[in-house]
Amino acid sequence: MAILRIRTFGDPALRQRARPIDQVTRLHRRLVSDMLDTMRAAPGVGLAGPQVGVLERVLVWEIEEEHGAVINPVLLDPSEEMLTAEEGCLSLPGLAYPVERHVRVTVEGVDHRGRPLRIEAEDYMARVFQHEIDHLDGVLFIDRLPEEIRRDARRKLTRQALGFEVVEQTEESL
Repeated sequence: MAILRIRTFGDPALRQRARPIDQVTRLHRRLVSDMLDTMRAAPGVGLAGPQVGVLERVLVWEIEEEHGAVINPVLLDPSEEMLTAEEGCLSLPGLAYPVERHVRVTVEGVDHRGRPLRIEAEDYMARVFQHEIDHLDGVLFIDRLPEEIRRDARRKLTRQALGFEVVEQTEESL
């Protein structure tokens, strides 16, 4: 078990597009295990490679009794129906804002053993996958907020990074 350092606002890794993984190796399986441990310890429900400084397309998730990893995830068939709900993020500690997301998505990729997988996700699980795949593309959830709210969020994050504000982590961050 290894707890990895979660990168926070201002870390350049969070703004980089992660590269695809050509072949899943033993190192990737170890990374997945460490990412799951890190996410659980934080605590959170999702974690993407760039959040731990790994610029590869890998994410882990855990909702209730279900958990897993998706390598090279692709979002398919997003529903037209959208839902706005509050989101937080382990890389943006203490912030939570309403974000609009698709209610249903399909995620394809491979698992930690390199086997193809397809997940039909809806509601909260769909939100988690969309949030984590955004991380793989260098997108933070605050980028999806209206401009005025986004400015407020960035101001809070900047003050926090400079040590002017201490913000408590939300209970279940994505």
